[in-house]
Amino acid sequence: MSDTVNFGYAEVSAEEKTRRVGDVFRSVAKRYDIMNDLMSAGMHRVWKDDFVRRVKPRAGEDILDMAGGTGDIAFRIEKHGANVTVADINPAMLEVGMERAAERGLTSLIWREENAEVLSFPNNSFDAYTIAFGIRNVTDIPAALKEAHRVLRYGGRFFCLEFSTTTWPGFADVYDVYSEKLVPRIGELVAKDGESYRYLIESIRRFPKMTEFSAMIGAAGFTQVNYTPILGGAVAIHSGWKA
Repeated sequence: MSDTVNFGYAEVSAEEKTRRVGDVFRSVAKRYDIMNDLMSAGMHRVWKDDFVRRVKPRAGEDILDMAGGTGDIAFRIEKHGANVTVADINPAMLEVGMERAAERGLTSLIWREENAEVLSFPNNSFDAYTIAFGIRNVTDIPAALKEAHRVLRYGGRFFCLEFSTTTWPGFADVYDVYSEKLVPRIGELVAKDGESYRYLIESIRRFPKMTEFSAMIGAAGFTQVNYTPILGGAVAIHSGWKA
């Protein structure tokens, strides 16, 4: 890594980015559903359903849902009978997820505070690794991808749902105005935290394009790397396999 990394449009040290991202998610943890509704106009629920369908979780499988603190993906996977470990670097996000799980009467989920860049799990521990709207907030993305590859069993699959850059003419302009101008204002009005929403939008702008991120997944050792754009690439589902 270079001496600095991006935090939105700013360049900061790796340690500073980790601290600031932690502050953002501590701030928005209790309003995470609202945050996602604002940033996606409510469409994140449909995208997550599609994402889990592509993962194809099966009964008895061991699946790691990274950066999944509030449980949105884990709750969907659990319905298929898989053994789900929910991992997140942020205790506030995990707390929200555990509260939501208790409300649903779900007791089978395992909750772990973990750094995606340095996971504590042994090699070859999981059949699938999922991460939804979390990879762009990781300080060292290549390190996180290598860790994902390490903890997967041979034949294991990697799936990532993440915002990206839409290539649709016209829609791209509308999306830019909505995200850059309106989302932080709505975040200030609804969640009283416009700055966190501003960072989250800026983090999308700084995230690698779909082809670039796919190359990073391949560089981490995955094979059959693929991506599926949604809304022209405003969101994408990336996948790869550990051969």
